[in-house]
Amino acid sequence: MCQVFHRFRWATFEDQYKAGSKAVVHGFIGKRKDIGSSLSFCEIDIWNPKASIQIVSNCKEQDSPQYRVHQNLKSIPTYSPVVAIGTLQESRRIAVNPLLKDAKMWDLELQEIQCLAPFPKDIIVSKDAVWPPKSRHLQLRFDPFLRDRLRLRDLIQSTLTSALQKKEFIQVETPVLFKSTPEGAREFLVPTRRQGYAYALPQSPQQYKQILMAGGISRYFQFAKCFRDEDHRADRQPEFTQLDLEMAFATGRDVRYTVAYLLRNISKCLRRKGIPIYIKLTRDPGSFSRNSTETATIEAVSENDVKSPDMTDSSPAKRKFRNPTIPSMTYEYAMTTFGTDKPDLRIRAPHVSNIAPMENLPQEFIKMITSLESPLVEGCKFRLGVPPDRAGEFIRKFMDSIPNSTLNLSRESMSSVFIYDSGKPLSGLSSLGHEAAEMVEKIDSESWPKCQDGDIIIMHARKDQPFYGEGSTDLGRLRTAIHEAAVQQGLLSKERGLWPIWIYDFPLFTPSGDEPGQGGAAGFSSTHHPFTAPKTPEDFDLLKTDPLKAKAEHYDLVINGVEVGGGSQRIHIAKVQEYIMRDVLKMSDAGVAEFSHLLEALRAGCPPHAGFAFGFDRFLSLILDVPSVRDVIAFPKNNKGEDPLVGSPAKITPEQQKTYHILSHPDT
Repeated sequence: MCQVFHRFRWATFEDQYKAGSKAVVHGFIGKRKDIGSSLSFCEIDIWNPKASIQIVSNCKEQDSPQYRVHQNLKSIPTYSPVVAIGTLQESRRIAVNPLLKDAKMWDLELQEIQCLAPFPKDIIVSKDAVWPPKSRHLQLRFDPFLRDRLRLRDLIQSTLTSALQKKEFIQVETPVLFKSTPEGAREFLVPTRRQGYAYALPQSPQQYKQILMAGGISRYFQFAKCFRDEDHRADRQPEFTQLDLEMAFATGRDVRYTVAYLLRNISKCLRRKGIPIYIKLTRDPGSFSRNSTETATIEAVSENDVKSPDMTDSSPAKRKFRNPTIPSMTYEYAMTTFGTDKPDLRIRAPHVSNIAPMENLPQEFIKMITSLESPLVEGCKFRLGVPPDRAGEFIRKFMDSIPNSTLNLSRESMSSVFIYDSGKPLSGLSSLGHEAAEMVEKIDSESWPKCQDGDIIIMHARKDQPFYGEGSTDLGRLRTAIHEAAVQQGLLSKERGLWPIWIYDFPLFTPSGDEPGQGGAAGFSSTHHPFTAPKTPEDFDLLKTDPLKAKAEHYDLVINGVEVGGGSQRIHIAKVQEYIMRDVLKMSDAGVAEFSHLLEALRAGCPPHAGFAFGFDRFLSLILDVPSVRDVIAFPKNNKGEDPLVGSPAKITPEQQKTYHILSHPDT
């Protein structure tokens, strides 16, 4: 029978385990396997990646001390926490879990066992149990995949910390109680007992890390908690972790090389743990182009090859680096070619073409698919390897499902769908007319292979105008969604590995939309945040004449179609920063005054600096190939921003309303 012990012996440290020695082990007891009445085996979960222990209890004589220990073991409910004492012997068992590849296998010949708290009988544990969010503690205990993901999260975090410290970065914690400033996203406010005053939880440590640069902390990083009051999605949480870093006397190029160095270290760490990860990189630091350059993967880098590339060459695009790095493409190229600023490079020819302009289309056809005046009609092609009738069935079902999906398409245009079939008039393209149909049939390139029977061609119209910070086009969203549907139905295979790409040359400003932005009167806001530097002197000059044409020295890291981080060269001159806020964004005096602390820090002679922030939760979900960031967080919020386990957020009491001056029914 289980008893509660208020005192129990210290556990033996793993490095003191020796064959034939006595050991004290703490852990949760697993299911017992009895061999007759006198021999029992059971695992004990000690949550240690360096050791795995199996309890062995063998009793041959009744009424002996060992018999009483054996009966005590049998009386303990499975999954109870225990203290087990016995003699260690090397085991012949083999670790199946790759995270336990280096674990030493031990058998513990049981001499004594204590149950610290019995596991209740009303909690039913089965192999495929699905635990509700309210029982997250049980999922943590019994879902081995979740526990492995948390273990891997810790491993990657420690690897990144070590890699940055080798590059002389220092970890600095910045405050969580900040103040409200118009950076761009909605904030969470924390009321105080001082009437009319509140803290704000930081959207990011952006302003503090720039102040650190002004303060002489030239290489900073931290795993920072960030808070944004945004709409909830599978890859978004109201509170999240980001790996934040900043470098003084550095450019964006220096930061991007540092990020590639971090990816190489992660890959090496996982390979050592028996978890191979393929990351598609290039040895050419120049821009992504249709004529792909020599490529290499992280696996090609030697174990000791962890130095950043030499950054003294003034023309890096003319040479190739020993270290593979991340390829790049401009925002304009990404939007034009893939229809999104978050391109998934796994979606490619011959199965899915790039987006291309459709020329010589008859006006009757154009008017049929759009109400726009002088639109740009684009197309893309899908090859699923099925006959025309099967391809037609697939795409009809997909298009019929759009009204009930989250795919938000504009009402100004509708998609035109063609199934290429050489057995039909004009190969199924008759509504385009002879000239346009012939033009489509003649297209034959690396990114748009020559048409074959069963190919699906989608055409869609959009406004023929430059992009000003939009995230995607209708056709870009369709292209991604159709590919995803084809993968889900087994028509296309899902490509493994990580395909990173830098997106750069974003517009510095974006016409004002639903986001709060910086609250200025200019009619536009900073595309990313108001501290981003213009890319060139010419872009700086455009601030006076045509701000929406100015490019930013900003860069986003996109992996498999997901933005996992972003960074920029910062404005380090106080007068320039104030000019952009006051004269370009046309922020009010009160709005500019909210940043007085930053302006004063820049005025003190702040060096040029640049930085980056990894969305750490999102990055881990990609590495582990899980659908939601909630799968890599110990205590996540649900789609409503709630934590069902503890019941947060909770209603405030009348006493709290009075103490913190909160009105339950504000005046309207």
